[in-house]
Amino acid sequence: MTSTAPAALKDLIVYSDEVLDALRTGKPLVALESTIITHGMPFPKNVETARQVEDDIRAEGAVPATIALMDGKIMVGLSDADLDRLAQAKDVMKCSRADLTFALATGRYGATTVAATMMAAHAAGLKVFATGGIGGVHKGAEQSFDISADLDELGRTPVCVVSAGAKALLDIPKTLEVLETKGVPVIAYGTEELPAFWSRQSGLAAPYTLNAAREIGALLKMREAFPDHGGVLIANPVPQESEIPRDEMTGYIDAAIEQTEKDGIRGKEVTPYVLGAILNLTGGRSLDTNIALVRNNARLAAKIAAELV
Repeated sequence: MTSTAPAALKDLIVYSDEVLDALRTGKPLVALESTIITHGMPFPKNVETARQVEDDIRAEGAVPATIALMDGKIMVGLSDADLDRLAQAKDVMKCSRADLTFALATGRYGATTVAATMMAAHAAGLKVFATGGIGGVHKGAEQSFDISADLDELGRTPVCVVSAGAKALLDIPKTLEVLETKGVPVIAYGTEELPAFWSRQSGLAAPYTLNAAREIGALLKMREAFPDHGGVLIANPVPQESEIPRDEMTGYIDAAIEQTEKDGIRGKEVTPYVLGAILNLTGGRSLDTNIALVRNNARLAAKIAAELV
């Protein structure tokens, strides 16, 4: 793997020793975002989960590369000390495409969302990225115009994103329509139905289905033959023993969104606010499911990355 970044950007990228060794020796690499560390859960649970996900990737024979913005640099792979430092930092910016350069220019700590992680991963030469769920079209977007930058990034940046689908609090049919317009293949892994983050079912047929990492690898290699291609979204269902069934989850989501509207929450604050409300409504089950699906996605991403080296 080689970096695709211009010279000025290469000077901003700092690789961990483990990631550097993988690049030099041709080991498969999997990018990981950092918002789960800074905005997903409290310390030390955030560090424990991050290390657990990294170990899942190593167990599959690949190398994890958690991406974050620290000291005016794009960190690709975090040492134990860096991970602890990020996890305990105050006022960490949640960085999407619009925020990444601001954080770098000002030296602020920045946790990368799906969009910013894709940008950094592509610049660093990584082709596969594991996350929980992508952002998308929010319910009521026809009035609010609230659409995640993740969708634009998937349309432009050639990184394979392994997720459990779009976050189920979103308008998933509209999210699929936008992804189709932007030319993003949405591939359900091992199922004919699109998963819905905490739930294995969404009620929507998957646009495409593939059943093996080898098949996904072949698709990604074919995409590389075309210039200016964007990303590929893999929708990997949460393990059955860890899911919250769709009928049950719908009630929690509706109640959380209603509370968000009552409290006048807008813009970037909607998703974390709704997720927090769902956490309370489910008595913590949603967090357990979230951790299980992130780990499941990391394992699949490692297998896909192995097909590309």
